[in-house]
Amino acid sequence: VQLQACGGGLVQAGGSLRLSCAASGRTFSSYVMGWFRQAPGKEREFVALIRSGGTKSYTDSVKGRFTIFRDYVKNTVFLQMNSLKVEDTALYYCAAATYYSGSDATHWDYWGQGTQVTVSS
Repeated sequence: VQLQACGGGLVQAGGSLRLSCAASGRTFSSYVMGWFRQAPGKEREFVALIRSGGTKSYTDSVKGRFTIFRDYVKNTVFLQMNSLKVEDTALYYCAAATYYSGSDATHWDYWGQGTQVTVSS
């Protein structure tokens, strides 16, 4: 599986961005898809995931502000980010997992290249 993420950019606090991640392969629907982020000097952290059946999980800091969803026809997963905060600034990665559906990055199988999100005050 190859993942291509895009949609990052510079936005003011309170603004919105939508990240997208296009996946290759014909088994996209069977994968758990997720988003992680890594700020400078910090470890990569879980943001959100969506399972093949559509159930979702979010880290507490983004609940109510971010929404993950997927388009099975376009083999794409999205992360709609609203009410952005300065602390959301990070390099955002999309990821895919064959069987795992948790927040431990070491268990995810495939990674995209990352897209930068910068939120200014």
